[in-house]
Amino acid sequence: MLKQSYCPRHHENRMRHEGDTLRARRHYFASASHNLKRLLRRRYEWMNRFIDRDHVGVEIGCGTGLSKEFIRAERYYLTDVADYDWLDFKRVDALSTPFDDASFDFVVASNAIHHVARPLVFFREMDRILKPGGRLLVQEVNASLAMRAALRLMRHEGYSFEHDVFDQQAICNDPADPWSANCAIPNLLFDDRRRFEQHVPQFRILHAGFSEFACMLNSGGVIAKTFYVPLPKVLVDVLHGMDTILTRLFPQLLAMQRQIALQKVEQPAAPVVSPRPSPASRAEAA
Repeated sequence: MLKQSYCPRHHENRMRHEGDTLRARRHYFASASHNLKRLLRRRYEWMNRFIDRDHVGVEIGCGTGLSKEFIRAERYYLTDVADYDWLDFKRVDALSTPFDDASFDFVVASNAIHHVARPLVFFREMDRILKPGGRLLVQEVNASLAMRAALRLMRHEGYSFEHDVFDQQAICNDPADPWSANCAIPNLLFDDRRRFEQHVPQFRILHAGFSEFACMLNSGGVIAKTFYVPLPKVLVDVLHGMDTILTRLFPQLLAMQRQIALQKVEQPAAPVVSPRPSPASRAEAA
């Protein structure tokens, strides 16, 4: 049953404040628990292993924009399809960004890819805006048995393993709905490393790992909110330690998130067809 496609509608969601990104950001800075702060720190700080302080980076689909609390690069820009005040670039389509070719040393995509309609187009666009040797740092859903059970229980997002994510024409989400989600997309992309690198030759996988089980279930939610038990910092650390062991031993059973670091395969830079404003100039203009 849990392997069958599941596509709940937004009005069925049992979590609170779905899509209220502004409220979620305010909550984080005003009263977020150790549970949530530790969760987000672990989601982003691993990426710093692949980032130098003088690198230029961007996050695609940043949502609350909280990655800026953890990513160490001095020139790091936030983008989203929305027009939030904290964005450096507003209304940015992840499949067709406004940036010059080879603009960035790294791109962050945190729980964004499972929302895109055409994954192969996304990777083609990331290849375009990354410098040769640049990194695409991905934190994503892992549609494990536990994750699928939680999704069905909370009716928050859906999943379908029936899409061919490596088909250029395949539509894996509703292009008109930025909150449309298929939580199976990361599994379909990354579970078979050889197949991914065969179909997406622009990138090679530098790092792959799994994370989060109990700590995600007891986080209260990043944007959409649900019940959780606030814990003191020491118990939160213990819970994350237990999760590290459990998700390594049983990734397809328990792990609810995954980490992927991709490196752009170095190739001669393609000629620029039409000039676009640089990230720095666009940020100053904003």
